[in-house]
Amino acid sequence: MTDFATRLPRNLYRAEQVRKLDQLAIEEFGFSGFSLMRTAAAVALNALLEKWPQTRHLQVFAGSGNNAGDGYIVAGLAREMGIGAQVIQVADPQKLKGDAQQAWQWAQQVKVEMIAFADFDLTRATDHAHAVVVDSLLGTGLDRQVEGDYKAAIDHINAGSSPVLAIDIPSGLHADTGQALGAAVVADLTVTFIGMKQGLLTNQGRDFIGELIYHDLDVPDDLFTLDSAPLPAATRIDINYASRYLLPRVGSSHKGSHGHVLVIGGDYSFAGAAIMAAEAALRSGAGLVSVITRSSHRPAILARRPEVMVLGTEDENPQLESLIAKATAIVIGPGLGRGPWARQLMQSALGAQVARDTPLIIDADALHLLAEKNQQGTGVKRDNWILTPHPGEAAALLDCSIADIQQDRFAAVRKLGATWGGVCLLKGSGSLICASEQQPQHVYLSSEGNAGMASAGMGDVLSGIVASFVAQGHPLQQSLCCAVCIHGEAADLSMQANGQRGMVATDLLPYIRQLVNPSI
Repeated sequence: MTDFATRLPRNLYRAEQVRKLDQLAIEEFGFSGFSLMRTAAAVALNALLEKWPQTRHLQVFAGSGNNAGDGYIVAGLAREMGIGAQVIQVADPQKLKGDAQQAWQWAQQVKVEMIAFADFDLTRATDHAHAVVVDSLLGTGLDRQVEGDYKAAIDHINAGSSPVLAIDIPSGLHADTGQALGAAVVADLTVTFIGMKQGLLTNQGRDFIGELIYHDLDVPDDLFTLDSAPLPAATRIDINYASRYLLPRVGSSHKGSHGHVLVIGGDYSFAGAAIMAAEAALRSGAGLVSVITRSSHRPAILARRPEVMVLGTEDENPQLESLIAKATAIVIGPGLGRGPWARQLMQSALGAQVARDTPLIIDADALHLLAEKNQQGTGVKRDNWILTPHPGEAAALLDCSIADIQQDRFAAVRKLGATWGGVCLLKGSGSLICASEQQPQHVYLSSEGNAGMASAGMGDVLSGIVASFVAQGHPLQQSLCCAVCIHGEAADLSMQANGQRGMVATDLLPYIRQLVNPSI
């Protein structure tokens, strides 16, 4: 987990909810809008100087709303400290209203240098040493594509070499979805206030925020618990969430005490997927792990992991149903394929769930087979399964495009839960989890993980961890949340040890074992 993420709040909000919190701070606790703006500007400037202590000049890009007001005050405070500051006005300051207008007037009083964007030379880089760019162009209310002077200003900021501070949110990033709206500022540091915006931590958000700092602007904690306060839209989870559920084993434990995971998959040429899922299940604590796969894969699996029991579908008189009946959790999908062999095994797994209420973890190719059932009008909705799609698989399950999924990942994961039941994961940067039995549906966002995980086999390892926790008796939602956090944290530890590039799925296994034993 990145260092800054440990200091972020758990509660995540949509932009309109944060505006409601602002309003309540003013109405219920006597804050003025301008005092909150001054506090925000002071916090942002202090964070800037802590990160770049040699700063001698600020180039502030200001727009037309309250975000611009923050920028004007940052420039004025910097000038009072003897730091040069210039505000580039992308919007006419005469049209500012309320607190933002007051901020502009105050900046004028302290003689901040200001220049209209139309008169600003975009071809000339700042000639100041130790300069920092401050982005106060567009705030959290943005809901349309960025264009015109705002896009030109954002493109200029991104093309420059100076470090960039974004106030509250990088301009151009949608606060609710994490989607860049045509163009967005790539910040090195983002300081956000009052409520943590959910879009900062998922989708493209991480590409733009840089280091993220949160500050509550010194509003009282009671603000967030008022009857009139909005309920959080989502909850951030991390390795600390998972650790509290991983209690020490009782001394009298035996292998039967910790469940039997069955992995079904590994068609010809895809044995590795089933092997990785099986080994991840073992390393995260399952008492027994079996694999149903092609018989020809048995030597490879046993050479890699002799503790795994292997049943080959081409064995003489294979006892598939008998083994399926013994499982306490079934993973189906890793390397499964979509041919007749896969379809027969998929039907067996679905039948076992109906007959014995065995929890299923459905991943990879099995998700596409499930989607086909929906398209044929024979779809099913069940409470006792976990679906773990990436955006492409989620698009198949919801019969839409990947762009539709990514446009609003929070809405997509809720729709997955409503359509299919059980507990659903939407993988990606800032993976999202939704349990259908919770009403209203609540979303959990994992802040673990990094771009090194963009390699083959990561999903197979995750499915094994999830199944292991289910087999050990954890509830489905808890199992999935814990598994996603441990999987991401293992990748972060691997990154710290050896970097992102070249990270492979099996690199995570030693860290997974370490993380499932938090008391050591």
